[in-house]
Amino acid sequence: MIRPTLALLLALGSVNAALPAAAQTLRIGMKAAIDGSDPHQSYSPNRNVQMHVYESLVEQDPNMQALPGLAESWRVVDDTTWEFKLRPGATFHDGTPLRAADIAFSFTRAGDARGLRTYSAQMRAVAGVEEVDARTIRIRTHGPSPLLPYNLASIMIVSAAAVGENATEDDFNGGRAAIGTGPYRWVRFNRGADVTIERVQRPSGRPQEPWERVVFRFIPNDSARVSALLANDVDVVDAVPPALYGRVRTDARSRLVTSTSGFNFYMYIDSGRERSPFVTTTEGQPLDRNPLQDRRVRLALSHALNRTALAERAMEGGAEPAGQIAPAGFIGHVPDLPIPAFDPARARALLAEAGYPNGFGLTIHCTGDRFAGDARSCQAIGQMLTAIGIRTEVEALPSAVFFRRANRNPAQGGPEFSVSLSMFFTTTGAAPEGMSTILRTYNAQLSHGASNRGRYSDANLDRLLAAIETTLDDTRREALTQEAVRYAMQEAAIVPVFFVRSAWGTARNITLTPRGDQYTMATGIRLAR
Repeated sequence: MIRPTLALLLALGSVNAALPAAAQTLRIGMKAAIDGSDPHQSYSPNRNVQMHVYESLVEQDPNMQALPGLAESWRVVDDTTWEFKLRPGATFHDGTPLRAADIAFSFTRAGDARGLRTYSAQMRAVAGVEEVDARTIRIRTHGPSPLLPYNLASIMIVSAAAVGENATEDDFNGGRAAIGTGPYRWVRFNRGADVTIERVQRPSGRPQEPWERVVFRFIPNDSARVSALLANDVDVVDAVPPALYGRVRTDARSRLVTSTSGFNFYMYIDSGRERSPFVTTTEGQPLDRNPLQDRRVRLALSHALNRTALAERAMEGGAEPAGQIAPAGFIGHVPDLPIPAFDPARARALLAEAGYPNGFGLTIHCTGDRFAGDARSCQAIGQMLTAIGIRTEVEALPSAVFFRRANRNPAQGGPEFSVSLSMFFTTTGAAPEGMSTILRTYNAQLSHGASNRGRYSDANLDRLLAAIETTLDDTRREALTQEAVRYAMQEAAIVPVFFVRSAWGTARNITLTPRGDQYTMATGIRLAR
C-alpha cells in the first residue's frame, strides 16, 4: 500500500487531515446499493457506476448540456439524418476496436429492452445506423429529432461480441459481458455491499485517471455514512442530508460540497377525471365534480405554498424554491419566469371564484423515505393547504407502495391519487423531455405522458411539444420550449415546489465537481492541489 509522505501531509496543511488509504485508491460511500451492470436497464444508482465502465456517443456536463463522448462531433445532414464522427482509437476493454456494428447493436438492444426501467423511449426516434467509413456513422430517424444527441447520452455502448444475443444478468454482474470503452473496467460486484472498478490504459490522447482503483461501498444509513467519512474509512460520501451538513462542514477532516440538482419536487394534480377519488366536500362526502380540473383551483394550490419556508425549514436548507420545470443552467430554464408568490389571500379568492368559498376536503399522498425531508415537506404542504380552506390530510407512503399506486396500469383505472408529491428528473435534464413525460397527453403507443400521473391533457401544450421535437433550428426550438414552459406554469398543469439540493462530503484534501444528476463520478474527483 502506498502511503502519503510527511512532506505531502504538510503541504496539504495538516498532518491530521483525512487522506485516502492509498493515493491510487478512491473509496466512495453511496447511500443506494446498485443491483446490476447491464447499462440498458435504467436505474440511477446502477448508472452512476456504469458511466465509469461504459461510454455513450454523447456525454453530458454537470448541467446536462451535451459534450463529445465516443463521438467527437456531430451534425445534421438532413431532416432525418445525423452524422457522428467517432473518436479515433476507441477500443473496448478486451482490446477490440469500437465498430459501427457495436453502436447499432447497442441501440437495438436498448430499444428492445423490456421491464419497468428501460431507455426504450429514448430510442423511439432511431430508424437505423449505417457506417460511412471507419470513423463516421449516420443515424437515420423516423422524422426530425432535434434532441437526438441528448437522448443518445442515455444509451451506453456495449461490445456486440461480448454481449451477444443471450447475455444474462449474471454475465454482466460477473464481468463477462461488462465490456465497455470507459476509463475503468468492471472488476468485482458484491451484491448489497460494494463494487470495485479498476483503471484501464486509455488510447493515445485521452487523459489517464489518477485513481488506479475505485471502490463504491453501499452505506444506506446517513449517520453511518458520514461517520465512515470522518473516520477515514471512505474518502467521499454522497446524499448528505441537511441535518448533517453542519457535522461535515465543521469537522477539520472533511468538507461539504452542495449544489442545486435537476430533481424537482412537484405537486401532481388529477385534472383528467370528472370525479377524483381523494377529493370530498368539507364534510367528507364525495363531490359530483372534480375541482382540480379548474385552473383557478390549481393556481390556488400554488399560491398557498410558502416555498421559501419549505426549502429553508422543512428541508433544513436542503432545497431551493422552484417555479418551473428546470433550474438555471439546464435546457428549457426560463430566466425571467418568477416563482409563484406565497399569497394565501389570493388563493382563497381563487377558490371562491371557482365556486368553493368554503374550500373542500383533500388527501394528498407522497413518499416518506425517498429523500431527507420528503415526508416533513408533505406535512407542511398539507398545513398550508388547510390554511386556505382546503381541509387536507396527508398520507406519506414507503416509496415502493407510493410508486405502485401512482403508476397504476391504465387498465386498472390509471394513477390512484388526486394530488401527489414526488421528485422527478429526466435522464437528459431537458425541460422538453420532462414535459413530454409528465404533462403530455397520455399515449402509451407513442411513449407520451409516461409519468403523467394527473392525466393532464391540453391540446395547445401538446401542439407546442410536438413542434419542439421536430424543430431542428436551435434558436427556434429554445423559443418554443420557453413558450411551452410558460404556458404549463400559467395553467398550473403541475405545481413545482422546490429543487432538491445535492450534497457530498469529502476528505479535506479532495475536490469534487458536483453534478445536476446527483451522480458521484470518480472522473470529477481529484486530490486538491
